This record gives sequence, C-alpha cells and structure tokens, in this order.
Amino acid sequence: MSYHIRDALFTDVPGILDIYNDAVCNTTAIWNETPVDLGNRQAWFEARGQQGYPILVAADQTGVLGYASFGDWRPFEGFRLTVEHSVYIRGDQRGNGLGPALMAALVERARACGKHVMVAAIESGNAASVRMHERLGFVVTGQMPQVGVKFGRWLDLTFMQLMLQDDSQPTT
Repeated sequence: MSYHIRDALFTDVPGILDIYNDAVCNTTAIWNETPVDLGNRQAWFEARGQQGYPILVAADQTGVLGYASFGDWRPFEGFRLTVEHSVYIRGDQRGNGLGPALMAALVERARACGKHVMVAAIESGNAASVRMHERLGFVVTGQMPQVGVKFGRWLDLTFMQLMLQDDSQPTT
C-alpha cells in the first residue's frame, strides 16, 4: 500500500467528514450518536488551524485514508502543556498500519510544539486501539466504568498518556 502522511488541506475536509461520520455511526471510537455536516468539520478544521494545532492525513490516490489531530486537554492555563489526540482510519483501511504511522507523526508534532503530555481517551473495549497506544509508549493512567452509553450499552473509558518531554520542571 502506497500512501503519504501530510498536513491536511481544506480540500481534505470532505474525506475527513466521511471517516468521522462512519466512526459516529458504526463504532464506539466517537461517543457522539449524530452525524455532523460539512460545515461542522470545516469549522473544526479552521479552529485547529487558529489554535496552531496540526491535522495530519494519510492519503493516496483514492483520497484520505485516515487522519489524526490534537487539541487542548482542558481549557485552563494550567493544562497548556497537555493535549488530547484523536486518530481515525477509514473503515476499509483499518489494520493496515495507518494508525501507528499517523500517531508517530502526530507525537513528533506535539513534541515540536513543546507539549509535555499527550492523552488518549479510549473506549475500554477497543483492544486494538489500546494495544496500538501501548506499542507507542502510552501507559494506562485511569479507567472509568460506565461513563458513556452508545448502541444501547454502557461504555467504559480508559485514559492513557505519553510523556513527550523529559523535563523535570516546566519551562513555560
């Protein structure tokens, strides 16, 4: 499979929308239950850019195969060095190594931005995502049973994190 990872372009938003809505409708990777429209994803794309946060895509001649991004962990100054990420892969491309490739590139971007911690919030039953994060060095830091509901069942949340910098004291 030949693909490349690059910064997302505004013209990639329809492909990102399709992947996002597929995850909404068919997985517990996103706990929203209602698909969004193109305007929603365009606003999200623009907001990430205004915040200086990357959106990366894995793409080939067929279009967007997957995407990854990160944003603020919490909207308070004390959390400014911590980000939470998202990574989603097109349904027909899952299991082909795109997730780890996108994540490796995203981790490097977070380090380059001076971030200290990257947080993952994963539905606990998503064993493939938990394993991928473990292989990338993330560790489980918390589990919250039955904090969500989708498809008529309770969802448990696993928090994982990766230390991005080896700083003993914050510098900013």
